[in-house]
Amino acid sequence: MARSKNVEVSEYEQKRMENIAKTQALLRNLEMEAAEAGLGPTSKARAPASSKPKSKKPAPKKIKQEDVGPRRTSSRLKGIVADSETAKRKAEDEYVAIREADRAKRQRVSDAFNFSDIVVAGQDWNRSGNFLTIGPANPYERTFDAEDVKETTDKDLKALRERMSGLQLWEDFEPNEIKITPERIYAMGLHPTTEKPLVFAGDKLGNLGICDASQKIAEVKQEDDEDADWEGPTITTLKIHTRTIHTFQFSPHDANALYSASYDSTVRKLDLAKGVAVEVYAPSDANEDAPLSGIEISKDDPNTLYFSTLDGRFGIYDMRTPSEKAAGLQVFQLSDKKIGGFSLHPQQPHLVATASLDRTLKIWDLRKISGKGDSRLPALVGEHESRLSVSHAAWNSAGQVATASYDDTIKIHDFGDSAQWSTSTSLTDAEMKPTKVVPHNNQTGRWVTM
Repeated sequence: MARSKNVEVSEYEQKRMENIAKTQALLRNLEMEAAEAGLGPTSKARAPASSKPKSKKPAPKKIKQEDVGPRRTSSRLKGIVADSETAKRKAEDEYVAIREADRAKRQRVSDAFNFSDIVVAGQDWNRSGNFLTIGPANPYERTFDAEDVKETTDKDLKALRERMSGLQLWEDFEPNEIKITPERIYAMGLHPTTEKPLVFAGDKLGNLGICDASQKIAEVKQEDDEDADWEGPTITTLKIHTRTIHTFQFSPHDANALYSASYDSTVRKLDLAKGVAVEVYAPSDANEDAPLSGIEISKDDPNTLYFSTLDGRFGIYDMRTPSEKAAGLQVFQLSDKKIGGFSLHPQQPHLVATASLDRTLKIWDLRKISGKGDSRLPALVGEHESRLSVSHAAWNSAGQVATASYDDTIKIHDFGDSAQWSTSTSLTDAEMKPTKVVPHNNQTGRWVTM
């Protein structure tokens, strides 16, 4: 006979069995209390075994009546107004009307604009006493402290820092009082005149704001009605484009001329003396949508316009050519993606630096064009690729190119020997590398207009 073994129960198993017993006892108590209170489940009384179920009479069979009328009837024939259909057609018509109005609002306009017709805010433009002939300029902000100036050993740099340190903020107005454009600013610059600081800015909806920064707070308040709400310095806002003004340039040949490039596919020339804005370039097809991202006029040629587009094209246009003819237009596909900005070499304007969304800085030589048809391209001198997209590239007179990139750096490329480049010059990757990389927050916590 097998000997029985004493199996030891673990402490965990004992605890588990005690919990089960407590739970079962609790359930029995709950059932007893529910039964006493009349809340327990009631079972149906069973029928006696001897009793027979009563037979049910069969339900009378339903006979389907044939409908001799038409299966579908028209609400119109019955005289019923289909409110839903009417409302639907009305909503569709309103939607189409809104889309057409929005399209018309964004459609470029080729006619010349008088400033008096396009002023949307601020004072009207006064050609007899315009901003270029009023009073002296106020200084701007300082950039270096006395210690920085004292430690500078370079004489020219020290003189520049001393001059820059003498500048001051515009003390008459707070920054939040200076709303130069109604919407977000995409382009901003100072007029080259030395008579006074004139600030120009282009916004998202095609408005150009002009602010004379030499205004005094006392003078502005005297011009305003005493009972009226005072809202800061006097600013003139002109509606010169139907879409975003991406960039503009003051003519190097005429201080009164400003050229602006817009997403409405046009370039306009503003004559500040005559008070007129005229179209100088637009695609020959009025329905073609070719938003512009850059513009420049060479110091050597006042009639040639250079521009770039959001789809990676670079154009050269002779403004003396009638707008209905394309003989004076050359267009090159320099990139598969947006060209954010470009610039011409100040001393060798045949050299062009382009910055693109494809993350590259490229140097082109316009003296040599090769290929046929749409594949025609200027000679590529060299290119440099950044980690992220490059927003803009700018030459200086010393042959250096500065770029701003979304990788939060400002890169300086030195091409000081560019005057000796031939049409067959090709730079290596090492020669295209930047000589200086400056860390800089190019995003400031927000998406930057590129």
